[in-house]
Amino acid sequence: MPLTSAHLTDRAILEVSGEDRVEFLQGLVSNDVARVTPEHAVFAAFLTAQGKFLHDFFVLDGGEGVLWLDLPADALADLHRRLRLYKLRSKVTLTGRDDLSVAALWGTGVGAALALPTEAGAAGRLDGAWVFVDPRHPAMGGRLVASADGMHAVLGALPADAAGSEAYEAHRLAQGVPDGYRDGVKEKSTLLELGYDTLNAISWDKGCYMGQELTARTRYRGLLKRRLLPVRVDGPVPDPGTPVTRDGRVVGEVRTGGDGLAIAHLRLDALGGDEAVPLLADGRAVTLRPAPSGETPETIERSGASTVSS
Repeated sequence: MPLTSAHLTDRAILEVSGEDRVEFLQGLVSNDVARVTPEHAVFAAFLTAQGKFLHDFFVLDGGEGVLWLDLPADALADLHRRLRLYKLRSKVTLTGRDDLSVAALWGTGVGAALALPTEAGAAGRLDGAWVFVDPRHPAMGGRLVASADGMHAVLGALPADAAGSEAYEAHRLAQGVPDGYRDGVKEKSTLLELGYDTLNAISWDKGCYMGQELTARTRYRGLLKRRLLPVRVDGPVPDPGTPVTRDGRVVGEVRTGGDGLAIAHLRLDALGGDEAVPLLADGRAVTLRPAPSGETPETIERSGASTVSS
């Protein structure tokens, strides 16, 4: 796959500064913020008190005592407002950084281009940019944060073909990585339902955070009944929300997709059994693809067969 870059103009940076910045986020988000250093970035989510999805973001060290949250631009104001509610007496300042810009890099040779090891979350600096390997999975490539004025020069210095956000979205779908904002349902989806336990978004041993109780209970009691999974569609991908059926029974729905690849929300107890009974979406055959975690359709089906149905 050729090395490709995309300036992600739909992303933004929320800066968290102040001496309590780590402790403040640590009690609110799903991952271990104490692991964020100039050499390591993490992927994390912010949940409701009931453990339902609100926001997700990458957390990286911006230097000089600040943390940066890389998230969708249209989600920044809401996350800023929600975090502000929990500031109380914490010595923390929250600032939208419209002077910073975000880009992605993927394909063959990402590590060499960014001078980083190809390990999830590996981070560093490169020619005026903060760079890191996607903490969800190295196959997603790398990310860059640079000044809005300087990003064009940063990308121009890379040995990569330039593309747009739509190409990066196609890459995400090809890798089978779910997107909480596009594929999940705000205030309804859980982290395990989103598959975020396989995308390095959860620390299971850091202690309490907002929504931690439901997240842990779902895992340890085996309560997961539905999950976002990568699929292949035999033909054009139906519109988001199109039901997925098996033997006439609705067992899920299509979420995002394109070029025959999609993310579907499926009941796990519908995945095993007679292979002659296919999954269908708008009359088109739907088959499971391997998940980013390395799970195969067979292992996913086995986990579904042992899941209690509702």
